[in-house]
Amino acid sequence: MKPSSEVLNPYLFLLVSFIFWVSHFIYVPMLAPYIELKGGSYTYAGLVLGSYGIMQLLCRMPIGIFSDLMKMRRPFILSGMIFSALSCLLFAVTDHLGWILAARSLAGLAASTWVVFTVLYASYFTDQQITKAMGSISLVVVLAQFTGTGVSGYLVDQWGWQAPFWIGAWISIVGLLLAFLIKETKNSRVGEPIRWKDLSAVIREPHLLKVSLLSVVAHGILFTTMFGFTPAYAVNIGFQANEISQIVIAFMVPHAISTILSGKVFVPKLGQWRTLQLAFGTAAVFSVLTPFVKTKLLLWILQGLNGFSLGLLYPVLLAMAIEMIPQEKRATAMGAYQGIYAIGMFTVPFFGGLLNNYLGIGGAFYLSGALGLLAAIFSVVWSVQPSKSKIKKSVST
Repeated sequence: MKPSSEVLNPYLFLLVSFIFWVSHFIYVPMLAPYIELKGGSYTYAGLVLGSYGIMQLLCRMPIGIFSDLMKMRRPFILSGMIFSALSCLLFAVTDHLGWILAARSLAGLAASTWVVFTVLYASYFTDQQITKAMGSISLVVVLAQFTGTGVSGYLVDQWGWQAPFWIGAWISIVGLLLAFLIKETKNSRVGEPIRWKDLSAVIREPHLLKVSLLSVVAHGILFTTMFGFTPAYAVNIGFQANEISQIVIAFMVPHAISTILSGKVFVPKLGQWRTLQLAFGTAAVFSVLTPFVKTKLLLWILQGLNGFSLGLLYPVLLAMAIEMIPQEKRATAMGAYQGIYAIGMFTVPFFGGLLNNYLGIGGAFYLSGALGLLAAIFSVVWSVQPSKSKIKKSVST
């Protein structure tokens, strides 16, 4: 029997992960309307929303590399909790548009440490259990997103626009204290220290690049729609601040369900690539249809369908990103994967905001639909091309 500390460690880790993401998403549905309230344009809102992604683009890969080189995980997790708390505090104490941009950028820096979270959690399991483990941690992320975004509108309605920021800061502090109890495993530090000449082999791994590019689209759609302009669109068709939570719940409940079903039902029956094709194709359709909806009921239904489609994607992509990577290189690979998909978290909301200025608020949804269709096409093309990892071979020679 394993010692009790080893048995409890994954559960403690999931709790800390849950707190980490709740603090990030507790204000997200209200962020675009909040920026509009403070006088920001759609373009500026897109810049703020995108800054979260560009910080991850810049920081996730270096964090993954340094974590592998230092053979340490927990210090980066503690740093992530600290940056999360500071971001929420900065939001809470000022409402100037410039500081709003700085606070969201700081949140992006905090989110960059997630690369280490996922690798440390994966180290608690065998290679054969990785897909299941990634499904578990993806579910926790979805539940955190659901909890945070679900209460956001209610908090604003009850205590004002600053309430989600203050509560997010306190939640982060609790998570920081719990994170000190997390222990690293021997598996999280196995193997020879990664060498600089091996880094390019990891970053240039063809399978990893394909999966990362698809994840660019998946995260770009999510952060442009539900975590971007969907709440603002809902306000435009008559939703009140406290009703935004209804849209979030309509999206997040099917999103959470499909995250569970992705690895347990869809991948076993359809395979990884066909699951991606189905999810990207349907998400493209539902995104394009959003700006044509003018009633609350239809918007609820459409967001539920879109949430289910997008929920299928993330566990599959996350597992595919590291399944062919040696254990001692996984933080680097995860850093590359998460750094690349952060491009979508920046560029798609930003260009969506620009399109909104010219086409109305529907522009961001048209862009999301077009990218979803493109990703579905590439999923078909790449599914017939066998993926073979060259990392082990290149490292051993």
